[in-house]
Amino acid sequence: MTSSEKNMNILNPDRWLGDHGDYMFSFALSRINSREVAEDLVQETLLSAYQAREKFRGGSSERTWLVSILKRKVIDHYRKQARSQETSLDAFDLPFHSGGIHEGSWDKDRAPAYWDDHKLAGEDDNALMKVLQYCISLLAPKMSATFSMKTLDEISTEEICKELGISESNLWVLLHRARLQLRECVENKWFKDQK
Repeated sequence: MTSSEKNMNILNPDRWLGDHGDYMFSFALSRINSREVAEDLVQETLLSAYQAREKFRGGSSERTWLVSILKRKVIDHYRKQARSQETSLDAFDLPFHSGGIHEGSWDKDRAPAYWDDHKLAGEDDNALMKVLQYCISLLAPKMSATFSMKTLDEISTEEICKELGISESNLWVLLHRARLQLRECVENKWFKDQK
């Protein structure tokens, strides 16, 4: 028996959806925030895995192998999304004063609010995560892609720049603006609603 035949015996494509489908869907949905796209990415992953099953070496679990393929599909989705809708860095009105003696300081109406620790922990974790996912979905595509790749997927700066065709300084500007927008959105959608 050849090693590729052994590896194919390890894999069980008939059980992939039942054994790993929910996990893969949750993984994709947490990064994409669109049920339809997450479902499509899982289907594409299962198809790609089936077509590449002879290349499985058995060095990882079946789930780990499938999720690594899914991660690649998510990155490809980010890249396509970011390139299809270029983001103007001037599209977001920064919450700082520009010009005058207050240049660079927070605009009074848009300064960060105090985040009470008891509102960040406990039984409302799922609700807070839904608000955060919603806020990520409101970001411009390139900002959403860079934030998700860097923060959620922990992809290296070099790889993100290569995948999205952007410079390192552009990446840091996008991340900075994404974080500002997310902070403001979470404050408006979570903390103001909790009072």
